[in-house]
Amino acid sequence: MDIHPFGPDDHDDLVAWTGLANAISASDAPWTMRDTVARAGARFRHGWDGEPESPYLLRVGGAVVAWGSIATSEYDNLDLAFLTLGVHPEHRRRGHGTALLDRLRAEARRRGRTLLMTEAWESVAGDAFAVRHGFERRLAGINRRQLLAELDPSDLDKRYDDALPHAADYALERWPTPTPEDRLDDLVAMASSINDAPTDDLDYEDEVFTPGRMRAYEVGWVARGFRQYRLVARHLPTGELAGQTCVGVLAADPTWGEQDDTTVTRPHRGHRLGLLLKIGMLRWLAEAEPDLVRIDTWNAESNAHMIGVNEVLGYRVMGREWAYQRSL
Repeated sequence: MDIHPFGPDDHDDLVAWTGLANAISASDAPWTMRDTVARAGARFRHGWDGEPESPYLLRVGGAVVAWGSIATSEYDNLDLAFLTLGVHPEHRRRGHGTALLDRLRAEARRRGRTLLMTEAWESVAGDAFAVRHGFERRLAGINRRQLLAELDPSDLDKRYDDALPHAADYALERWPTPTPEDRLDDLVAMASSINDAPTDDLDYEDEVFTPGRMRAYEVGWVARGFRQYRLVARHLPTGELAGQTCVGVLAADPTWGEQDDTTVTRPHRGHRLGLLLKIGMLRWLAEAEPDLVRIDTWNAESNAHMIGVNEVLGYRVMGREWAYQRSL
């Protein structure tokens, strides 16, 4: 057994990782988008917002059979290390996951982290592995999918028109990407409202947003091959940004879309802006991305308000993913 780190410039390792990751997805979450070498390189170079994870491959007899990674942030949650583990379906229950976990725990200690977090699609085997290693379930996340062909445009128009009177003081704007430098501070103030999303029993501090972090987030989306769309709601009397919704469409296969944050800031809730933003985004995408077939989204299972909006818009449950934590 050999465990070694790799990076975004290690082409052969990226090829091996991509094949392994796709085999794992085909077994555990067959409805999900498949990875490519190019997106893998961008993932390990840019991360989600400028802090990429550190990945490892585990080989047995020269064959890649498992992988793991550790991610830590210098923005916030300075005690936390996020671990990812994946074992090829044909090589499970042979100690490979445990060996990787031991390596990642040692790296977490080296980085001075005292709290571990990981995620796994809901399954008996995944839960048993987590429990065996001292992790506890803390948050259930639900992956939902919207199939655009199933939407009734007339129903969407009616819901939009019914919501408009509640938002008479607001206007929807198609935000330019990348965000102009002089607008980043406004974007930071609005994006921070995502900290109001439920985290249930997770030991997790509010995320700290900065202009640099927002820029790194946009760079990461483009590097991973997505065209980004951001629709914002502006409060007309004050000029404040009141909410946003963001969707990325995969340039190499524009049938795939991924929903990112939909948020409304506290002072501006209660005006049906979430619904207006989501329908407004669908109208924009119908113009700009006519080949789009599906949009995936993720929400905490306890996020009743956002789930209610998504269900009105036809999102269907695809799978449940658990977040686990334990003290190091």
